[in-house]
Amino acid sequence: MATDIYLDHAATTPMDPRVYEAMKPYCMEEFGNPSAICQRGQHAKNALEQARLTVSTLLDAKPEEIIFTSGGTESDNLALLGVARAYKNKGKHIITSTIEHHAVLHTAQHLEKEGFEVTYIPVESNGIVDAAKVKEAMRDDTILVSIMYANNEIGTIQPIAKIGRACKKRGIPFHTDACQATGALQLSVDRLHVDLMTINGSKMYGPKGVGVLYVRSTVNIDPIMYGGQQEKGMRPGTENVAGIIGLAKALEIAEKEREKESARLTELRDYMITELEQRIPKTELNGDPVNRLPNNVNISILEIEGEALLLRLDMKGINASSGSACTSGSLDPSHVILALGKTHLVAHGSIRFSLGKSTTKKDIDYVLNVLPEIVKDLRAISPLSV
Repeated sequence: MATDIYLDHAATTPMDPRVYEAMKPYCMEEFGNPSAICQRGQHAKNALEQARLTVSTLLDAKPEEIIFTSGGTESDNLALLGVARAYKNKGKHIITSTIEHHAVLHTAQHLEKEGFEVTYIPVESNGIVDAAKVKEAMRDDTILVSIMYANNEIGTIQPIAKIGRACKKRGIPFHTDACQATGALQLSVDRLHVDLMTINGSKMYGPKGVGVLYVRSTVNIDPIMYGGQQEKGMRPGTENVAGIIGLAKALEIAEKEREKESARLTELRDYMITELEQRIPKTELNGDPVNRLPNNVNISILEIEGEALLLRLDMKGINASSGSACTSGSLDPSHVILALGKTHLVAHGSIRFSLGKSTTKKDIDYVLNVLPEIVKDLRAISPLSV
């Protein structure tokens, strides 16, 4: 059997069989429209609301504060556009960071075209936002702060609770993209002092095409889509009941297994980083060595192109990434690596290994055995090699 080692869990995760089993009835037998008043429709409605209760309980939120969406990108768009337009009469200043997912950055750039002013807080060299700088950037006309919980490329964990407390004191709505944090970090919205939180089913062994936006009941938000009254009019259209059931089940499993799995992955992560730095000269770890997600290994291997390395790894049966899956078709260097103050050459040589439930030490050892030889071959033919 051909080697198949999947180390790209930050891009997407395989569906947990338990999630699939929970979804199956709502793909076939229980196919009703939750908006229908017939018995089949009400069965779907009851299942939908039970899933909403499950998600809200796990987030320490209220059921009515949970909006189901098509995924992380839609949730981020709804958070930024919805809050900005709802509060535009109070002010037009927004704060975010330079390492956000493009679902946030591109939305912020669009809002600039609508007349909003956006402050992009730079990160420190370790990839972490200084909460004090966020606080200093706040103004009387600031209507939203959006800082991600954990970075999707370099895995750095941001001081969300500290930023949230500062926002709370100023009465500024605070949004965090928690897509990568799910299953690794605690998600209590009250402990984190967040007013809006984005979650994506495909990042936690759930289905693709479904997500959550938590919106605190005290925060106003305008819809960005129009149609029916589903999701309190914030997300019109017939609900993806099977997907929502799957997301709730995936989140339940993720929270239950979080501590044990995080400890296991942290041990594998640190082993991999140490061995990579020892076995391959001219490598740089991107992001903080400790304050990062348990499953994230992002390194820059100098004097080679990351894309060429990925192709060679793929030929050896190893799945990895050079950055965000949403920008994999771009030849531009990672905006996250550049935000660390690193050069274009370093950014082009970056590669991300993101571990998961199926990852074993044997998998890591296989990568450690084949990677040095691949790097040696690529450097021998690379115009970047000196």
